[in-house]
Amino acid sequence: MTAISNLRATPVSVPLHAPLLHSNGAHWGRFVRTIVEVETDDGYCGLGEMGGGGEDATRAFAGLMPYLRGHDVFSLEAMRLKICNPTASLYNNRTQLHAAVEFACLDIIGQKLGVPVHALLGGKLRDSVEFASYLFFRYADAATGNGEVRTPEQLVAHARELAAVHGFTSHKLKGGVYPPAHELACYRALAAAFPGGRFRYDPNSALSLADAIAFGNGILDVRNDYFEDPVWGLPQLARLRQFVPLPIATNTVVVNFEQLAANIRGGGVDVVLLDTTFWGGIRPCIKAAGVCETMGIGVAVHSSGELGIQLATMLHLGAVLPNLGYAADAHYHHLTDDVIAGGPMRYVGGAIRVPDAPGLGITLDRDKLARYHALYNELGGYPYDRDPGRPGWYAQVPNSDWADPSRSMTPSLR
Repeated sequence: MTAISNLRATPVSVPLHAPLLHSNGAHWGRFVRTIVEVETDDGYCGLGEMGGGGEDATRAFAGLMPYLRGHDVFSLEAMRLKICNPTASLYNNRTQLHAAVEFACLDIIGQKLGVPVHALLGGKLRDSVEFASYLFFRYADAATGNGEVRTPEQLVAHARELAAVHGFTSHKLKGGVYPPAHELACYRALAAAFPGGRFRYDPNSALSLADAIAFGNGILDVRNDYFEDPVWGLPQLARLRQFVPLPIATNTVVVNFEQLAANIRGGGVDVVLLDTTFWGGIRPCIKAAGVCETMGIGVAVHSSGELGIQLATMLHLGAVLPNLGYAADAHYHHLTDDVIAGGPMRYVGGAIRVPDAPGLGITLDRDKLARYHALYNELGGYPYDRDPGRPGWYAQVPNSDWADPSRSMTPSLR
């Protein structure tokens, strides 16, 4: 038995190359994450990661210790039931907390057995996982000197830069920021700039049904992977499919097995984007992928703003899925640094190699962890659902208060 003896949760802030805009607000020039370390009574330490940070996250992880102390890391299903008992989830949804601890336990199991996590999950089917470029509209950043992305020309120039450095051949545009007609012009300019590429558009459910129909029919000649969360909710997605002949994808309304069952009955979503955090770990994603394979639903690997620890979980997941049909998403190339030893993982030809060292295959850089924990303590968190360039604005679904595409800004991020 390898029993859990301690858990540490450390919030960090890692800078981005520039502030990234999305339909609900912005990433204010940095990602705030919580690094989790699980220690065992026989000397192992496993790594996990979760989005967000601060005292709330630290307290939440500390609150798990009565459930975890003395628990065998190999007893993963029992741990899931302890932390995420489905009958109690209405009052204490701990899905994302469980995910971080599951990552760490799998890391420990792999270290103890001397095998990579993908070997524990059935064995890898591919040595590397392809990623899309994941493009954002963004503000200029005074600290890094990186320019804004607001116009079609700026978007294409930014995409060319990323493709030259990282080798991307699939391209995703995060929208829902500017009026749909402006974003349509940007998306079509992106597709024209990369003949032979593959494309996807994600406005985070900000469009009205009418706008989604117009946008979808305006890109039918583009080589689209899918139309991601153009409207909110399974009923509206199902309704949209009656008017737009494009595959519909989601990472927002199918993130558990009840919603997956509802989708199978209602038929609103063609591609489920599996997120190792949102689904509660790597193992639930694999279970969901099996259901999708049986029912003829596509799957891809989703990104929720990862550092290298969660990226490793995404790579191990992507390595073992037989029905992985699309390039994965990653915010990773928007980071200026990472907390893992050796620095950020490298893209080669738009793909990242799956780690083969025992466990998750990565280790912490303690100096970087301390540096970015100190930066978190200096800057604190930021309101994800606010736009620093539009004080007083808040998101609506569907949106009717778009940012002004003619206005250039470099807002304060403090």
